[in-house]
Amino acid sequence: MKLTKLLLLIFILPITFIVIYIVVRFIGVQGFLFAFNLNFILMTGVGGFIQILKGKNTSNYFNHKPLEQKGKIYKFIGINFFRKLLVWIGWEKLNKKSNPIEKNIKSLKHLHYQTKQSELAHLIILIIVLFFNFLVAFKFGILKSLWLLVLNILLNFYPILLQRYNRPRIERIINLSKQR
Repeated sequence: MKLTKLLLLIFILPITFIVIYIVVRFIGVQGFLFAFNLNFILMTGVGGFIQILKGKNTSNYFNHKPLEQKGKIYKFIGINFFRKLLVWIGWEKLNKKSNPIEKNIKSLKHLHYQTKQSELAHLIILIIVLFFNFLVAFKFGILKSLWLLVLNILLNFYPILLQRYNRPRIERIINLSKQR
């Protein structure tokens, strides 16, 4: 690993925690503003960390489970509504602009890899925000931690489901492309 990557990895986590500490000191841990800032600080820190590491993501965790067959469970819990919401707020357009998808197998494999990277980042953030959620609920009450829960569902839980919903579809396209 190059020295610059190593230095970035060493500094990302402490800087992320320092920024979170500053937000806690000035905003507190209750309400929408804290929940929103916490999620986006973590997205920057954890996302950067994962992008620098560029792991292979070969864990069985990323494999499609029988329960997920054909995305039925995801459709049942509203993944199509969430996808429409992403289009409506402009996220899909922004994402396609920064990560255009070409019609070749190399691009599809990269997209497949990116679904794993994104899912891993959102999973780590989901766990960290849940930790804050429990702390705030325990110290200040469940109502004071509601924004943490709501934003964690919208900004982390559903994006994880979306990656898990999309990855088998991408795999099918890759396999069809290989057959041709």
